[in-house]
Amino acid sequence: MIDYSKYEKAQAEPEASSMIETFRAIGYSVEAAIADIIDNSISAGAKNIWVDYEWKGEETTISVIDDGSGMSNKELINAMRPGSKNPLDIREQKDLGRFGLGLKTASFSQCKKFSVISKTKSGETSWWCWDLEYVNDVKSWSLVKYYPNESLFEKINQSAKGTAVIWWDIDRLTKGTQTSNTESMDKFMRSMDAVKKHLSMVFHRYMSEGLKIHFRDREIEPWNPFMIGVEGLQLKADVFLDNRKIMVKGFVLPHRSKLTADQYNLGKGPKDSWTAHQGFYVYRNKRLIVDGDWLGIGNFKKEVHYDLCRIQIDLPNDCDDEWQIDIKKSIARPPLKYREQILSVAKDVRAQAVEVYRHKGKIIRRKHSQTEDQFLWEDYKRHDKRYYKLNRKHPVLKMLLENANSYKGEIEKALRFIEETIPIPLITLKENENETPHGQPFEGTSHDLIQVTMQAMYKNLIKQGNKDEQAKAIILSIEPFNFYPQYIEYLKDNDD
Repeated sequence: MIDYSKYEKAQAEPEASSMIETFRAIGYSVEAAIADIIDNSISAGAKNIWVDYEWKGEETTISVIDDGSGMSNKELINAMRPGSKNPLDIREQKDLGRFGLGLKTASFSQCKKFSVISKTKSGETSWWCWDLEYVNDVKSWSLVKYYPNESLFEKINQSAKGTAVIWWDIDRLTKGTQTSNTESMDKFMRSMDAVKKHLSMVFHRYMSEGLKIHFRDREIEPWNPFMIGVEGLQLKADVFLDNRKIMVKGFVLPHRSKLTADQYNLGKGPKDSWTAHQGFYVYRNKRLIVDGDWLGIGNFKKEVHYDLCRIQIDLPNDCDDEWQIDIKKSIARPPLKYREQILSVAKDVRAQAVEVYRHKGKIIRRKHSQTEDQFLWEDYKRHDKRYYKLNRKHPVLKMLLENANSYKGEIEKALRFIEETIPIPLITLKENENETPHGQPFEGTSHDLIQVTMQAMYKNLIKQGNKDEQAKAIILSIEPFNFYPQYIEYLKDNDD
């Protein structure tokens, strides 16, 4: 190490308000921020955690309360200090923190003011507050001994032990809103619903082991992405890395024909999409870090035929640097030395998942005999360039045009405009960027239109002299009904 004793020194402490504004720009979502607060509660040994809010427009508050070990006055001040722990320090095995920034960055990302009230088993109650406006005024890292809510203070003060984190002046969510504004309130409620769904996924393993997370005093049900216990689930053998410190396990979920309607909807998860939830699930100390992502391995894209593929990776909390775990605990990148082994597992699970996906489809199609597929779109060449047009022989379009009467010409003009203005360059760009998965027709929306149209088409085919099996085979060959074979068995002629 260089001997600096003979060189001039100067202090270069960060300017308080500027540094905190930097913390605010890290990029937490509200659900990730609340999850980070809950990490501290779990590390403190909490058995119960209560997430609550009080909608008051700009004066709305959000609170997270736990029955963990609590903090003394000295411990609380230290916990409120940014960078209270060195990320290089060896941590307890069950510790979910790393940078000593979670409480601060998560809170600052959503609000300008937050208070923490804590009580230890010995009966000592302490409280401190960060107010960014005050910090900016005094130009120093100054806490204020203040809390905004008397009832929450009493709740902690009267309990045996625990901690409450209270957010107020929540400008990221409520700036400029009014209590009576229905639109603002609905938007806030949607954000809170996203929080509840996120927590059910991120902490599902803790909840299955006895942790209770209450949202508005109602216990959250855990969402397990691997659908453990559902009939038809296929488990792959455990693969261990780094002297068994890291575990990789593949799951091939049941085909939708094996699931009840409730099970199928449950499998869509918080993102309301099977496709969005395919891929790797990276856990750090049983806490979910990455939910449904291919981690840049194998140049895999999210495609519908891999919907049944989900892979679990379990990490301890002493490999954060190697796996590049970020402050928000939402990103993980596999080290180069493990990528080939992880890729091998992924290829194996993906292959089995796509076989289940396709094989079940073949069984359904074979049951109703073979018929030529009828797609809604066709490609063709014009002046040595490729274009796309709507298939006028598609049963839905054919029926529309046959019944159009005097509007047939106008409908044809509208169809031509649609065909000539398909945004192919934009579609191609988005597909290559793979920012969001490409959804299948009617995914994430009501299937009422699909079922009603299938029934009407089935009835029409029966009237034309087709047998039950023939009519169903024809419908299964038509796009987009071929994506929803589970509804075929419910078709019947109402005139019977």
